[in-house]
Amino acid sequence: MSLVLDDTIAAIATAPGAAGLAVVRLSGREALAVADRVFRGRSSLESADSHTLHHGWVMDGGSRVDEIIAAVFRAPHSYTREDVVELSCHGGALPSRLVLTALLNAGARLAGPGEFTLRAFLNGRLDLAQAEAVADVIAAATGAAHDLALAQLAGSLSRRLDGLSESLVDALAEVEARVDFAEDVGGVEVPEHIVKAISEVASSLDELLRGADYARALRDGVRVPLVGRPNVGKSSLFNALLGESRAIVTDQPGTTRDRVSETIEVAGVPVTLSDTAGLRDTDEPVEKIGVALAEQALADSALVLWVIDGAAPLTAEDREIAARVASKPLLVALNQCDRGAAVAEDDVAALLDCAPRRIVRVSAVRGDGLEVLRESLASLLGADGSGEASAVAAVANPRHAEALSRARVALVRASDAAHEGAPGEVVAIELRDAIAAIGEVTGKAIAEDLLERIFGKFCVGK
Repeated sequence: MSLVLDDTIAAIATAPGAAGLAVVRLSGREALAVADRVFRGRSSLESADSHTLHHGWVMDGGSRVDEIIAAVFRAPHSYTREDVVELSCHGGALPSRLVLTALLNAGARLAGPGEFTLRAFLNGRLDLAQAEAVADVIAAATGAAHDLALAQLAGSLSRRLDGLSESLVDALAEVEARVDFAEDVGGVEVPEHIVKAISEVASSLDELLRGADYARALRDGVRVPLVGRPNVGKSSLFNALLGESRAIVTDQPGTTRDRVSETIEVAGVPVTLSDTAGLRDTDEPVEKIGVALAEQALADSALVLWVIDGAAPLTAEDREIAARVASKPLLVALNQCDRGAAVAEDDVAALLDCAPRRIVRVSAVRGDGLEVLRESLASLLGADGSGEASAVAAVANPRHAEALSRARVALVRASDAAHEGAPGEVVAIELRDAIAAIGEVTGKAIAEDLLERIFGKFCVGK
């Protein structure tokens, strides 16, 4: 994808399938002229004012294609800051494809993935963080994820990063001035107020990054397998958390053979729960496959819900499972509390060699403790006490988190160098690295190949 984008592109902007309307979008220098070659209405689109609607027909050669409404948006007052025409035709796969074909025959080029938004970025309508938020808004699966993406689209993250970058540019300018005019200012050492400014920016990045895991969970969702030995009530607890009977429940050990998954929302996060086969040694061929799938789910998971039969003494199988899950972020459900309490929370904590773990006594049958279990899961995901996203949880994109982490490391090196009395040139190098890393998020410092990778993940037509 060349970054010299001065031709005219077209694509279907709405999802495929039956619908009331479909939209085909054009953008570029010749957008109005290309649209006019296929449009038949009371007046030409090339002579139309911006932000106006026009009824007519799309023609391909001498044949009518569809009855449409054409919306005209003249540069720079459009999504891409180029001339844009959007043709609303009848819904369904065929009408939109025929309209698109007519436009391509009239001189437009088929747009690549994300090319409209790429043009909006290159033409200065959006910075890169805002452009990436467009895809996040489209993909948001919960209200909290949608709100977070909208905040980024509105520029909340960009404004904060611009302020931090400006502080670093000011610091860099003073450091370099002292290097250039050392005799006039009494040396090349970095003054204390510059060190303080660097530390304040590093602290702000720390604050942003502290909320990154939860923000990413909002954006991408989290997979949480329910693991444990057979017959501890994993399937019953799975059904109770879903609020419906999705997994088969019997008193026969080893009933669950395949992995059954469903998604629930916890503190705004799409959490995909997986009911897995009981972890144990078995020679039964089908159950053995189920156990292997459970072990794979455990290995791949970032967070685990370990289910224990709290009404029976801990077994050797429980102790083996404890050794396997101890290194994971972990939530423990002491299930079947309606049958009594044979296992104490302290026994489980000792088994895990805690570090405080979240251990909740529940009854999947009666529903006891389920709300506490959900609250504990929300806390593990990073939500605050109200179950909502933290105010600083704005770094949802892994690319952003990685770049800002590099910026923070560079600032720590800069601060350390200044405290050690290193020359200003050393501090200046680190400040430049930090500024460049922050610029990667907003697009002020970005390579062409990275742009192609970012926008290549977008849907065509956006």
